[in-house]
Amino acid sequence: MTEQEDRLAEAGRLARLLIEIGEQAKADFARIVARFGLPVHLARAIVLLTEPAPMRDLAERLACDRSYITALADRLDERGLVERVPGTDRRVKLLALTEAGVAVRDEISRAIAEENMIMRRLTDGERAVLGPLLETLHDPDAPRPGPETC
Repeated sequence: MTEQEDRLAEAGRLARLLIEIGEQAKADFARIVARFGLPVHLARAIVLLTEPAPMRDLAERLACDRSYITALADRLDERGLVERVPGTDRRVKLLALTEAGVAVRDEISRAIAEENMIMRRLTDGERAVLGPLLETLHDPDAPRPGPETC
């Protein structure tokens, strides 16, 4: 095998691993939040709502169209998990978790912290090394980890 073929094979192997791990992480999240009677898209929104936020901000964080957020907010509101509150600019409504929403978010967060495959399978030290590596892959302009972290 040539060096180029070796590099191509390595790139393919690493890409497959990242994809499979991503799929496992998504399935892990779905399994955890299913216990709370929530579909994944609603649970993701609840976990991301750490403070009242305009719906457009939530759309950006969920990487979805703004029009979708209205339906999502309606479903969360029907369940008593969010409410629409006025922002400093009264033309912009913010989504805020209700007390029930905060309780559900905290329970989901606790379950994820305890049961998530990344937290279960990797030590603190391994996660400390993995984080910067993934950030470098995600953002090519991110500073490269120094030798002390690899």
